[in-house]
Order: sequence, then C-alpha cells, then structure tokens
Amino acid sequence: RPRPWVDGEKIPWNEPGFSARMLQEHLSQQHDAASRRFALIDQQVEWIHTHVLGSQPARILDLGCGPGLYLSRLARLGHSGVGIDFGPASIAYARAEAEASALPITYRQEDLRRAEYAAAGDPIFDLALLLYGEFNTFRDEDAAAILAKAHAALRPGGRLLLEPSTFAATQSLGANRPSWFAAAHGLWSDRPHLCLQDNAWDAAQGASVERYTLLDAQSGEMVQHAMTTRAYREDEVIAMLQRCGFVNVRVYPGLLGVAGAEDQAWLYAVLASKP
Repeated sequence: RPRPWVDGEKIPWNEPGFSARMLQEHLSQQHDAASRRFALIDQQVEWIHTHVLGSQPARILDLGCGPGLYLSRLARLGHSGVGIDFGPASIAYARAEAEASALPITYRQEDLRRAEYAAAGDPIFDLALLLYGEFNTFRDEDAAAILAKAHAALRPGGRLLLEPSTFAATQSLGANRPSWFAAAHGLWSDRPHLCLQDNAWDAAQGASVERYTLLDAQSGEMVQHAMTTRAYREDEVIAMLQRCGFVNVRVYPGLLGVAGAEDQAWLYAVLASKP
C-alpha cells in the first residue's frame, strides 16, 4: 500500500517537461482537473472583486498562482500584486501574459514552503489567496507556516481567502479503486507509456495518497510518483487559522458565496482577517 508522505508528497510540478504538459491542462477548456474553466473563473473573480474587495483597488498575494488565471483577471479590474508558484511553465506563461498586457503583477517561481512573501516587518498586501485545494497538499507544519507567513505579509485589516477541500472529498481519494491506462502521450510523458494508479487512505494520519507507476513502452523504464493530500475537518481549518492570528473567520459554500455546481461538492471557501 502507498504510504502518505513517505512514498511521495507531490507530483513533479517543478520538473520542466511535466510543468509544460501540466500547463496545457491548466489552460484546457474541456475539464476542471488542473484549473477551472475560464467562464467559472470569471464569475469567481467578480465575486472576489465585489464581495471581498468592495470593488476598491487592492494589492493581492496569490499563493500557488499557477498560470495566473485569477491574479491576471483581478489586475484587469484595477488590482496589483504578486503571484508565487514553483511550476516553471506556469510562471513563464503568467509573466508573458502580464508583460503583454502591462499588468502591475510580479510573478515569482518559488516553493511556498520556503519563499518569503514580504520583507520582514513590511506587510504590504490587502488580500492573500490560496485556492483550489492547494492548502491540503502540505504537511500540517508546512500548511501552518504558510498561513503564518501570509498573515505576516498582510496589512492590518487585510484578509486571507482560503479554499480547502472537504474532509469527505479528500478521504475519498484514498478509497478509489486501482486503475490503469495506456497512452501514446499525455500528462505523464511525451512518449508511449502505461500508467498504473493505486491509492490509500491512512486514518491515523488523516491523509490520502495517490501513487502513479509509469512504464515507458519503448525503454521499459519504470518511475513512480505519489501525491499526499491531507484531510481537515472544517473546525480544524478554523482552529489553525486562529492559531496563526486570524480573526473573523467566515465559511462560505463556494467561491461565489453560495452552494452550487461550481464547487463540485469538494471545495468550500474560508475568509479570515488580520486584526
């Protein structure tokens, strides 16, 4: 059985070839597997702009920004900010988009666990974002450190918009039956390959792990990747935010402020403030 954290924490987001293939998944309008489709992102950005930011210009920190699909749209509504992600292809795409449209955004290719979000003693952001379940992909201590650094980077009265996955949805990842497929090319490789996936839920650690075994059809080379996802109950998320100094924690069914098909029944939104 695959073991959480031991057999792998994350799939290879920062490997250049994988990152380039993943970028195509982020930009695809055929599914919401890597990023949401643009029509829904547009609606969610409008909700953030009007409901969270009151339609007033703000400086935004987008953690795990990917190809900048949220931050670039917010910048076009009059905001500015910084996006951080460790996928090289996504950051290159986001930078090119920002430069082409002269958007007031800086994109940085860094690991959220190690990056400094703002200079010490210099809180400069009005809003920090950590969306689309990214919060659940870190160990407890790393997730808490990321929240603490986001808190430190916010101005007094600044807010954090967090989008965790539900406990049930995360638990179900480990309960999925083993599966396999063969492909001439795809996300995992540009070459013909076989992909076998097995999963496990570890109740003691409260985490699911998805393990991918990849067999190159021409060379016979085999490699493995695994991704661990931590399951938090809603009260655990709220308690972690409060320990990091956040107050006025409010939970929403989704990024449009209401329940609906857009949240796919596996995500919810949390808005919290820095005193």
